[in-house]
Amino acid sequence: MHIAIVGATGNVGKRITAEALARGHHVTAISRNPDNSGDNEQLRSVHGDAHKPMALAQSLAGHGAVVSAVMFLQSDPAQLVDAVRASGVKRYLAVGGAGSLEVAPGRLNIDEPDFPAFAKAEAARGKAFLDYLREVRDLDWTFLSPSSIFTAGKRTGVFRLGKDALLTGADGKSWISYEDYAVALLDEIERPQHIRERFTVGY
Repeated sequence: MHIAIVGATGNVGKRITAEALARGHHVTAISRNPDNSGDNEQLRSVHGDAHKPMALAQSLAGHGAVVSAVMFLQSDPAQLVDAVRASGVKRYLAVGGAGSLEVAPGRLNIDEPDFPAFAKAEAARGKAFLDYLREVRDLDWTFLSPSSIFTAGKRTGVFRLGKDALLTGADGKSWISYEDYAVALLDEIERPQHIRERFTVGY
């Protein structure tokens, strides 16, 4: 498959790119500062700006799926969705956040007293992004939320999937590595199970 990744040079974007390439897909890595040093027949790095939807749409055209892995504070859901629409691509996946997950029925993670203050602005924008997507009917979108702790680690391929509830392990820790998150995202691209839905991944 040909996959376009917006924000491909970020922490998550790099892992998604690597996982896609390892599975034999062709990747267009889109970022404001593209790195062409590792380009090969499967990888093409191009410049793109999430705030310039019409120009971005030209880079997205012709792909089987688009992934956005950009910070919520550095993007606008309407502009990204407009770019995907204009490109003609129907499959759109967004790297989500954990703030909008429920810790109990009707209680969001972002509203918990121990939710990190430094992460609240990004998390609030992530919730707004998801709310926006839930009104989109003309794209086959998916929003994949990580667990609370989202960090570099190992690719194990062993994790759990959920829907709208925060996943917590037996040790009380809620986390997922960038590497295993990328596995879950590519699994969803290859075998769609969550069309116009949010789901989550954790250990």
